[in-house]
Amino acid sequence: MKHGDNHTRSIASIDDTECILCGACQAVCPTEAITMGETAFTVNAELCRGCGACVKVCPTEAVKLN
Repeated sequence: MKHGDNHTRSIASIDDTECILCGACQAVCPTEAITMGETAFTVNAELCRGCGACVKVCPTEAVKLN
């Protein structure tokens, strides 16, 4: 996204109540935006491109694009 662009980009989010900590989302993220914290996976919004690769591989549909 270019500076000054008024379009908002989608960012992945992970519902930790649905996440089974399988790591599939982290494995496919091309920008390494998904990391494991102490108890859950988190998404770095600065790195996330909103490509949706993580959404497609999540077996519990815990990952969404917002």
